Amino acid sequence: MTVKRDPAQDDCSIQRTLDVIGDRWTLLILRDVFRGVRRFSQIQSDLGIAKNLLTDRLAALVASGVVEKVPYQDRPVRHEYRLTDKGRALSPALVALMRWGDEWCGDGDAPTELVHTPCDTRLELQPWCVVCNEPVAPTSISSRPGPGRHLDQETAHAAT
Repeated sequence: MTVKRDPAQDDCSIQRTLDVIGDRWTLLILRDVFRGVRRFSQIQSDLGIAKNLLTDRLAALVASGVVEKVPYQDRPVRHEYRLTDKGRALSPALVALMRWGDEWCGDGDAPTELVHTPCDTRLELQPWCVVCNEPVAPTSISSRPGPGRHLDQETAHAAT
């Protein structure tokens, strides 16, 4: 089945990201892999996900280059799933989702705290301006066309 989208959505980084990881099970699988749960049977047991769904989601993550399939046993051949650089780069996004859930979907107390391993300090996640060297509030963020914007898309979008 092909989903027909507005061509302007092809220039949306959020849409392109959701095309790769925008499924509930995919995000939970990634959470597990970040926590060190890497084997199919362990992920399946931890999440209670149907095997066919897990197979599909893992195959999509491998195909998109977010995780790689690495053999850990020869007879029979068994694999585990490890994050690639592309997958590890999703960490801030998952932390942001976690923080949002802590604040807006719970009773105010985080069920899990993320800490910096060497010093055991609780981590914070905040957009930061590298020029001003200060945190940036959501109300101080704006957007502008970037170098990846397709001019033909912008012209078509402006005409509508």
